[in-house]
Amino acid sequence: MISVNERAADILRQMTAQAEVLGVAAQTLSNGTTVIDAGIKVPGSFAAGKLFAEACLGGLGEMAFTRLSYAGFWLPGVSVRVEHPAIACMAAQYAGWAVKRGKFFAMGSGPARALYAGEELFEHLSYRDQSKVAVLLLEGRKLPDEEVAEYVAGKCGVDATNLMLAIAPTASLVGSVQVAARVVETGLHKMIELGFDVEQVVAGFGTCPLAPVASDDLKAIGLTNDAVLYGGQAYYAVQATDEALEQIIDQIPSSASRDYGKPFYEIFQAYEGDFYKIDPLLFSPAEVIINNLTSGKTYRAGRPNLEVLRGILE
Repeated sequence: MISVNERAADILRQMTAQAEVLGVAAQTLSNGTTVIDAGIKVPGSFAAGKLFAEACLGGLGEMAFTRLSYAGFWLPGVSVRVEHPAIACMAAQYAGWAVKRGKFFAMGSGPARALYAGEELFEHLSYRDQSKVAVLLLEGRKLPDEEVAEYVAGKCGVDATNLMLAIAPTASLVGSVQVAARVVETGLHKMIELGFDVEQVVAGFGTCPLAPVASDDLKAIGLTNDAVLYGGQAYYAVQATDEALEQIIDQIPSSASRDYGKPFYEIFQAYEGDFYKIDPLLFSPAEVIINNLTSGKTYRAGRPNLEVLRGILE
């Protein structure tokens, strides 16, 4: 059986071994848990962002850097290729675990979620990991301590000595990279919201602009979301009926949302900072292409929004 935790642990061991080169810092807590700081007290790097993103995918995807050209301007970007997308993106990469202990809070992504399986999302997935090691990637501003580690290890059913945690703020090099690398994942999550069985998705590929690092995490959330919602492009190879795809294709891109059109930071402020008031159907790529391997037909919907993308550079 594929173990996303075992595969991701190999990636974090690479980060630990190359910490100085990657601009990260690794430490072992008193309970034996490995913690990698990828952007809080250290600068991080693009290379660290690549490994962080690939660990989020449970080692079932590869991320690379690219140049994205538009009419009159260009942006740095990432491309991501995913195998077993339902496992890699939904059971691992999706940021669905809100880790709260005392004053600590961070959103958890990565394969440890497939050991805990405590989210409603897992009702749509048949995959569960079986591993003695757990890997959780965190988006936050404070390093996890022993209390956080014991909590996560307990939920995952592993010893704290076999837990590996990596953390980066949204407003960091690694933060910008790992959010952009979610472009395939956001489309899959939208499919679930629309009632589609994502276990029919055989492979995924996507590109997304790389948002510049903002002055604070709130502004960074705005810029990184703009990159995905207005510049993300995702391609899926699927085995399904044409009827099922025809029912959802026009609803998958972010443009199908009532909140589409303004920079995400403005949308967030308009709802007085209440993330849950934002239309959940907004969170998806700007453009989606689906190739039905069953019939040979290809479906396309949405397109990048150049006006908002230009604003990323301002």
